Amino acid sequence: MILTIFLTLLTLVVSYPVDNPNDPYADLIQPYTPSGGNGTDNSTVPDYRPLSDFDYQSLLVGLNQEYIELDLFNYGLAKFSAEDFEDAGLTSADRDLIHFMAIQEEGHAQLISNMLGESSPTRCNYTYPFETVPEFVSFTQQLTRYGESGVYGFLSHLDSRAAASLLTESITTEARQQFAFRQFQGLSAMPYDFIVGISQSFQWTLLAPYITSCPARNPKIEFENFPALKILNGPDALSNSTGARPAISTVNNTLTKPGRRVEFAWEEPGLPVGWKPVKDAVNINYTNAGEFNGSTTKHFNGTSILDSDYDDDEAEKLYRTTSLAKGPPRFAAWLSQLNTTYTELHLTSNNTGWALQPNATVFPNTNNTIVNGTAFVALVDEKVPITAFNVSKLNEHVVAGPAVYQAG
Repeated sequence: MILTIFLTLLTLVVSYPVDNPNDPYADLIQPYTPSGGNGTDNSTVPDYRPLSDFDYQSLLVGLNQEYIELDLFNYGLAKFSAEDFEDAGLTSADRDLIHFMAIQEEGHAQLISNMLGESSPTRCNYTYPFETVPEFVSFTQQLTRYGESGVYGFLSHLDSRAAASLLTESITTEARQQFAFRQFQGLSAMPYDFIVGISQSFQWTLLAPYITSCPARNPKIEFENFPALKILNGPDALSNSTGARPAISTVNNTLTKPGRRVEFAWEEPGLPVGWKPVKDAVNINYTNAGEFNGSTTKHFNGTSILDSDYDDDEAEKLYRTTSLAKGPPRFAAWLSQLNTTYTELHLTSNNTGWALQPNATVFPNTNNTIVNGTAFVALVDEKVPITAFNVSKLNEHVVAGPAVYQAG
């Protein structure tokens, strides 16, 4: 009742559009421009630099994402022959498209480097989890998804609205890259209504394990790395039985169904992750695409290259995983489309358990299932209300994850 009265009063105080028949321009900051908005009065000079530590660190994560994409696209083209691509159903035109995507990443990296200025990091070495063209396409499709979703997660929170406007123009291109790699993989190009945003810590957790070494001068990223989460029986998007051959469109628009039992294993916090700082690293930048800076591959296992059994060299890595959760994992949090949805986690032994894929739709009385396309799942200690604008609220409850869940 109180909430209803408050909303009624609010409607009486502020009601749009505002009618002013005596002077249609009375409330306008300039002709044909309604009042309000940020930076719309033409008197403020746009400042495309980071205006806060939050801006700076968010752009750092974004630039590291652009660097790995630049390296990855070129690495895949160099590692595999034209025949390898053709055996996977990809033509010379498809390879040319991947090459053009690498050129796009040069522009994206240059853009963010310019905004960060002299302290901008340079490219690193990477370890990729694939040995075949289909595995390369699968990994790249997932990596561009969390690159896209990561920027969506922080874009509206940047203090520099000018910087946000430029990132919007780059991330829309990355969305199209992800779209193309889904088609290369034979998956339905867009089996969803909305693309979920994730927090910087979620993006950084997914990205950091593949960065093996960086120049020591590269700035340290302050966002959290969560313990690794592995999906033990993930949907198989690499099987030809699922329609994995390239296709512009396919009727096979899902690899899973609601109610599917999904099995997990996860690591304890405190393990090394991310890169080793290299003092004498060669300063390799985005202009020499094709120089792969020592990047390599490791056999694909479908989940993560993190392993609990690490050698002494791993201890030299710059970062360690952490968790702020106040208890053991109790729920699987599924992030997809507009929603964060929880299902109960059933423990089976130490650091293993299972949960059901949610059986719900984005809006009531629709047939658009919540978990579809390339989604994310994390294990949490508590069910907390999460909306698209405050997804980082989940960070302090994460026990492990996220992992990429290839639902379709």
